[in-house]
Amino acid sequence: MKRVIAVVLIMLLSFSLIACGSTEETKSEDQTLTVGFVYVGPVGDGGWTYAHNEGRLVLENELGVKTLYKETVAEDAEVKTVVTGMIDQGASVIFATSFGYMEYIDQLAKEFPDVTFLHCSGYTSAENFNNYFGRMYEPRFLSGIVAGLKTETNKLGYVAAFEIPEVIRGINAFTLGAQSVNPDVEVEVVWTHTWYDPATEKEAAKALIDGGADVIAQHQDTAGPQQAAEEAGVFAIGYNTDSRDKAPSAYMTAPVWNWGPYYVDQVQKVIDGTWTSVNYWGGMADGVVAIDTLTENAPAEAKKVVEESAQKIISGELHPFAGPVYDQNGELKVAEGEVLSDGDMLGMMWFVEGVIGKIE
Repeated sequence: MKRVIAVVLIMLLSFSLIACGSTEETKSEDQTLTVGFVYVGPVGDGGWTYAHNEGRLVLENELGVKTLYKETVAEDAEVKTVVTGMIDQGASVIFATSFGYMEYIDQLAKEFPDVTFLHCSGYTSAENFNNYFGRMYEPRFLSGIVAGLKTETNKLGYVAAFEIPEVIRGINAFTLGAQSVNPDVEVEVVWTHTWYDPATEKEAAKALIDGGADVIAQHQDTAGPQQAAEEAGVFAIGYNTDSRDKAPSAYMTAPVWNWGPYYVDQVQKVIDGTWTSVNYWGGMADGVVAIDTLTENAPAEAKKVVEESAQKIISGELHPFAGPVYDQNGELKVAEGEVLSDGDMLGMMWFVEGVIGKIE
């Protein structure tokens, strides 16, 4: 799976930072509109897919629409079969919730011009097809603050899925957050090349812990890394949702998603006939991303620092990628008094100073 950096320019032309085991079906009394959701993992993963499914439930509850969903759909041509089946069942709005679906949704948008398609984390768009994502780097920065204050070894571990800008951006934001309170900290990265594989994720975390990391962070869809941390007696930063119940003695906090308001907003616009194809990259100020409530495992001083920093991010006073920022080679990437542009963040394929790992 690759993201081509050159297409970032195309993405920017359309981005507007607006606020706002078979196919399973949930029924409501009002079936004037049917909305389909396609998931890359199981709804019970406690992570990425779970967060999207929670958004679906909010949509269903607030607008009374009928929803369909299919879980564990591969990022290949299978998605076309699944979506076509949903359209045959009456779906006129489709949310495709994984990056690898993009080229297939692009094809489907051409085949079904009367259907509204919304794709998560991509960049291609058309009159009936947009893309949406969140500025997860903002709460990632805050979670880095927690880790930087907690570590005693000054070694943090990061279990990461794929070498793509979305993941790299998160690693860098986490590192900068940690360095903002602990300049001596280093972050070691292990790639798993999977979004969802509990055993692989857990083994990657164990390797980082064996290397001296006493806080484990992740860009993965299961609690495997957190459970490895708990078993080793160290601490963890989750991702996607509140997963403190999965590793109660290790979990400190997590950058989390809140898709419900966006899903309600977009479907309401379809109902009202006001929907237009506008790509979305919302942040903490919009409520689509947040930092989970800190647990008692987090250092006592972290709560105040995180709350103050969160308010500054929301107000625009603090930007996680404000200069000076240097890369692994010591090259200045963002000068003092400047912030990294959206284009540079969306195409980020370099690590900040203090990250141990390679991008291949």
